[in-house]
Amino acid sequence: MFAGLNQLKKLVKLSPVNIDKTLRALDKISTSKRASKIVYGLSIAFFFVLVLLPPIFGIVLKLDRVEEVFQDPVLLDRSRSAISWSFILAFTVAALDILAGLPLAWLIVRRSLKWGSVIDTLADIPFIIPTVALGLSTLLFWGPQGPLGILLGQAPLSPGLILVMLLHFAFSLPVVVRVMVGELTGYRENFEIAAKTLGAEPFTAVRTVTLPILRRGLVASFLLAFARSLSETGATIVVAGSFENGPVFIKVAKDSGLEGALWFVSFALIIGSITAFVIIKYLGLKLRLPASRVWPRTERKLSEQKAVLSRDFVSLSVLVFLVIIPSLFIALPSLQAIVDGTLSEALSGKGVWGAYWQSMILSYAIGTIVTVVNMLMGMPMAVIIARRKLGKVGTSLMDTLVDIPIVVPSVALGVSLSFFWRTFGALPELLILVIAHLTITYTYFVRAMSAAIESVPTYFEETARTLGAKPLTVFRRIIFPLTKYSLFAGAILMFTRSVDETGASTAVTTKLKTVPVLLVDWIKGTAGVSSSTQSLGVGLLVAVSFVALFALRLTVKKEK
Repeated sequence: MFAGLNQLKKLVKLSPVNIDKTLRALDKISTSKRASKIVYGLSIAFFFVLVLLPPIFGIVLKLDRVEEVFQDPVLLDRSRSAISWSFILAFTVAALDILAGLPLAWLIVRRSLKWGSVIDTLADIPFIIPTVALGLSTLLFWGPQGPLGILLGQAPLSPGLILVMLLHFAFSLPVVVRVMVGELTGYRENFEIAAKTLGAEPFTAVRTVTLPILRRGLVASFLLAFARSLSETGATIVVAGSFENGPVFIKVAKDSGLEGALWFVSFALIIGSITAFVIIKYLGLKLRLPASRVWPRTERKLSEQKAVLSRDFVSLSVLVFLVIIPSLFIALPSLQAIVDGTLSEALSGKGVWGAYWQSMILSYAIGTIVTVVNMLMGMPMAVIIARRKLGKVGTSLMDTLVDIPIVVPSVALGVSLSFFWRTFGALPELLILVIAHLTITYTYFVRAMSAAIESVPTYFEETARTLGAKPLTVFRRIIFPLTKYSLFAGAILMFTRSVDETGASTAVTTKLKTVPVLLVDWIKGTAGVSSSTQSLGVGLLVAVSFVALFALRLTVKKEK
């Protein structure tokens, strides 16, 4: 035993030397243009072979099944209705998010309130709550046992379209707020101040000067909210009732063995979402609004202190009563589950809880694998985009292609990936599940890192190379220290998105169940568990997710 400890000490003492030798060897290799081409080539190949092309080929492989849908008029009508409602819902929710999120972001950044940071933190709450938990919490809040249900003696809202819209609004509003807070924080008010000096009312100055300048951020916010609504599956199933949009229909079709309908709706969602993405991204930036026209009397009233206070009150009310309280309502039934003994059963792993903890381990294991792999393979792609390694046209094309996985609904991606990878034979279900999560989360890291690297002036690198630094040394000593916060932030986004994913996991698996998929089965009643068990299962997922996210944020804070 002591000999083993002495040997371990020797290895520990030698490890820094070995690391230095390895780094020096890698530094030498990085000077080779051939090595650089291999690294970038592998990254591009990874993107096309595992991320972009499989969903496309998966749909093409099932072209012959489309006849099944057109031969059944009822099924065709249901399919068309589900597709239409997906896009109607996504556009409506994204527009509402902009209308509510922009005033809230303005309140956080520009009103200089002492408790502005508190509002900023509250707006992030839906980020730390898995969407399946958010779905159950929303259902309980608006149901007969919620505060409004108790006051009215009945459920104010039954499962259906309105409840789905409220749910999507709750989890997508923080996305808009976060983007616009960043845009407003970095915005210089020179032009706006000049407009006010020349006699423009504050509301007029903001509408005609500030918002046109922030158009890119508004378009990005709308796109993210649109994609978030279009893609969500697990939480939507929980509150949908008889309402069907694309993801809900795909889940029903999969459970019913309607493979042709699966293909048709998945294909329509993939093509439709990419088309909408291109239209919003490029035409949205070129859209010219009638910003020059002024309505003096109306805009003077809207600039008055009374109108500003009313706007702030409405913004805060929307945040508190439509987002925060419905999101956190799950805590009450979870606490009741602790009292009635369900917690002791959960901790002992009795009954259904054994499968629950296995699913929890599976979710976090997949999240960890996906995060590590995408960091390794996504970093060279981020450099390619940020430093335009493929030229202007090639880089612009790659920049657009990288965004596709984040826009396409995850359940549609999952269906297509399942079709594609199962054509190669009996691949392990775990491997297909990991590949699906790689596809869905890849964009988050590449987008975060490419933006961070692009913000680092190129003359830093050029100066270091002039002084004799090797390419890898430049990255380790200059690029990484300046972008490591974005690296950790991208890692957090990937990890939480993977753990939270329901749609793709449902589509590609038949035996394995991640914890969000398991909880959907619990909540929909297919597993025959009690309401106390449902609430505690969701509450435990929220608690574990919060602890994991908190630990990651602490790591980020220490590394800043």
